[in-house]
Amino acid sequence: MEQRRLGPVVGLGTWNTFGGDAELAGEVVDAALAAGSRLVDTSPMYGRAERSLAQAFAGRRDEVTLATKIWAPTVEQGRDQYTAQLAWFDRVEIEQVHNLVQWRMHLSWMQRERDAGRIALLGVTHYGVFAFRELEEALATRRFDTVQLPYSVAERECEARLLPVASDLGVPVIAMRPLGEGALVARAPAARDLEPLAPFGVETWGQALLKWALSDERVDVVIPATRRPERARENAGAGSPPWFGPDERAYVERLAVSLPRRG
Repeated sequence: MEQRRLGPVVGLGTWNTFGGDAELAGEVVDAALAAGSRLVDTSPMYGRAERSLAQAFAGRRDEVTLATKIWAPTVEQGRDQYTAQLAWFDRVEIEQVHNLVQWRMHLSWMQRERDAGRIALLGVTHYGVFAFRELEEALATRRFDTVQLPYSVAERECEARLLPVASDLGVPVIAMRPLGEGALVARAPAARDLEPLAPFGVETWGQALLKWALSDERVDVVIPATRRPERARENAGAGSPPWFGPDERAYVERLAVSLPRRG
């Protein structure tokens, strides 16, 4: 299967960020778009984040690649979520089955919407290692165009099978939790320890961690979540080449291991 590449790019995650605060959503989206981020990931599970994003996208919808989700135990509820998404966003670039919830049930109607051109790509997601076998099963149907999974310097279980499977099938990978939901940037190396990474455009520890993930050729997008506009700008800086080679990735891994754990 031919690879449909999405990146490598730094996107914007919205889990536990601004919820229904449309003003804050606008500020964060402003910063992300100005810094070069284009993909924004959200879900009906994230409170009123979708509605807030719809307001934040006003007048610039064409600048955004929207990745949202269906999170519903029945087809009727899933279609209600989708109807609301079309009303807010007009179309969906990446529609994902959130956490594999009833993925077999939803897939048929979602495929029809993709065939009609209202969805560009179909995806499937899960946050937990315990679900990786089923995630692989879903990919094996060859009916999904993207997969979203956890991947960071501290969370690498997907390297064993899921990343190779996605690569073999030509399925782009969206990496969630690339900063460990903030835990990986709670402590940072000394500035002098980041100096060897400066030729790669790295100025901060967060950028080093994001570039570590994006430098894996099997990963297309990382979606760090933030409610801080300045952090959205900083994160976007990791989305440009040059990319790390094996030595630089190993160096970041050693730095991460050497940092003291949070008390």
